[in-house]
Amino acid sequence: MTSFKHIALALVFLSGPVAAADLPPLREVKEIDQNMLWAGLAIEVADECPTLDVKKMKGLSFLWGLKNKASALGYSDDEIRAYVDSDAEEARIRKLGTAYIRASGFDPKTPEGLCAFGAAEIARGSIIGSFLKDKS
Repeated sequence: MTSFKHIALALVFLSGPVAAADLPPLREVKEIDQNMLWAGLAIEVADECPTLDVKKMKGLSFLWGLKNKASALGYSDDEIRAYVDSDAEEARIRKLGTAYIRASGFDPKTPEGLCAFGAAEIARGSIIGSFLKDKS
């Protein structure tokens, strides 16, 4: 999910500072964390599946919206950057993503499994699927 980190970090640097507040960690803010999982899964599928690609503009717009939402909740750029750039958070999100793909009935460790998962997400019109497109 390295590309995900780079995109999200770029969004942080494009905005101005926000005053820090006594808030729970971003990982505990479901509307942010859950959506970061969906975006991360779409990027992972596109990175590993040769037949699917990520809709970059849609993804950037979505991540920008999440960044704005976190800022509106009172999180500073430093707090957002720490969440996005954290190796521990990336590992946690990866673990959640792997479990989600497995629970959906697909193998998260193979390109075939990720391609099938991505195609299923596109077919069902999920948030994950909305970030993906067929390369053909």
